[in-house]
Order: sequence, then structure tokens, then C-alpha cells
Amino acid sequence: MIERKFIAQKTKEYQIQEYINENLKNVGHSHTKMVKTPLGEKIVLYASRPGLIVGRKGQNIKELTKTLKKRFGLENPQIEISEVTDINLDANIVAERIANSLERFGTQKFKAIGHRVMEDVISAGALGIEITVSGKIPSSRAKSWRFYSGYLKKCGNIAIVDVDKAYVQAKLKTGVVGIKVSLMPPGIKLPDKVELIEEKEEKIEEVSEENKEGKNEIKPKAKKTAKTNARTKSNAVEKEAEDKNPDEEKAEKESVVKPHKEPAPNVHDGVKNED
Repeated sequence: MIERKFIAQKTKEYQIQEYINENLKNVGHSHTKMVKTPLGEKIVLYASRPGLIVGRKGQNIKELTKTLKKRFGLENPQIEISEVTDINLDANIVAERIANSLERFGTQKFKAIGHRVMEDVISAGALGIEITVSGKIPSSRAKSWRFYSGYLKKCGNIAIVDVDKAYVQAKLKTGVVGIKVSLMPPGIKLPDKVELIEEKEEKIEEVSEENKEGKNEIKPKAKKTAKTNARTKSNAVEKEAEDKNPDEEKAEKESVVKPHKEPAPNVHDGVKNED
């Protein structure tokens, strides 16, 4: 049962978008977004010329809200309009531009129209574009003409998600002409694009002969201080002690003269024999 609700909701959104696209032709309409809010359904219209969608004193918006309430059963639709920043990077606007120029100037200059639009898109920063025009152009037999420039993905996740696609019909005297535009906008990270990081080269400085001679010059000796003199004396004593053999040390010890002690005076020698 839940699946049926989701399917009914999505079919209703699709019907609303198709109705808006049919009523907002030749106005620079790009796409629509529908968001549910506590106050009601919020519908955002993206267009290159929002003034034409609003109309005089908001007359077009009022009529659109009435039809959405009656035909699709929306309780409180809130319509907002946002302007497209760059019209050359939107596939719907580009396809609509080609269709309008074909309806105005005819099919004799369709190649010039295709190349001019393609150059504008590439100069805007797009990575690649492909335009396919199919119909009775320029003869009575139906043909398909393809204009392409840059790099465009044809398969994979990037081709499904990131590539902007649009299809528009131009009604001419000879019949209906279909215009298909596929556009890859800038800023897409491609998985097959590899950037090589170059290692920085170490700069080896060449030393001239004059610098070498300057390095080999004898530096003046530093002045000796009292601390350095004491250190040198202690080091010299330690070296002398290390250099002496054990036999020489014994000989030095034996050669040392012991101090001579005088005998103590005899007490009996001073006493006279009274007898």
C-alpha cells in the first residue's frame, strides 16, 4: 500500500512539471522543484527571465496558483521564482534558445545557429557539449545533424548524474524539429583524470675557485682565557699520569725520602749522680 502512495505522489509531481513546462514556453524556464512544507507545497521555478513569468502585477502567478488548486488538488501552493546565474550552462535554456532561433530565422541557417550556441557554451566554461537536431532540415527528407565540442561522458555514473540533458521541439512549417542538448558543466571530478605531482629538483650551487681559496685560509687563533689555561693544565696532568708505567710509579715511591726523626733526649743524662 505504501508503494502505491509513492507512485501516485511521483506521477502527480510529473504531471505538474509537464503542465508548467507547456505553459511557460519562450520565457527562459529551466526546471522546477517541489518541496513539501507544513504550510503547503512549495514550488520553485528556475528561469533566466523571471519578469516574464511573474507578469504584470503578478497576474501569471495568480492564474498558475488557481489552476494548480483546481486541477491537481493542491491546498496551498506557494510559488517562488529564482533566476539562473549562467544561461549558457543550462541545457534546457540552451535547447530553447536553438528552438526559438529556428522558428524565427528558419532552417537555412541552422548550422550557423548550432556553432554559435556551441561556442558560447564552451566559452562559459563547460567541459563539453553535444547538440543533435533531427527533422526535415534543410531538405524535405528527415535527417539528424550533430554538433559537438569538448569532452563529454557517454556512459557511467557521471553520464547519468552529472551530465545535463534536455529535449525541446520546434514547430516549423515543414514539420516538428527535435533538439537534444547534452552538456557537461565545469567543476566535475572525473575518475580517469590523473594529475602527476612533479618532484622538486634540488639546486646544487657551484663553488668558484675564489670562494674555495677563501675557505682554505687559516683563521686567527682565539685568545686564551684563564679557564682554557686551567683546562689545558688538567688535561696535561691526566695524560702524564696515563703515560707512566707501573714500574716507574714504584720506583718513584721508593725514591721518596722519609723525614728524619731526632731521638728524644734521655732524662737520666741530665741528672747527676749524687753519690
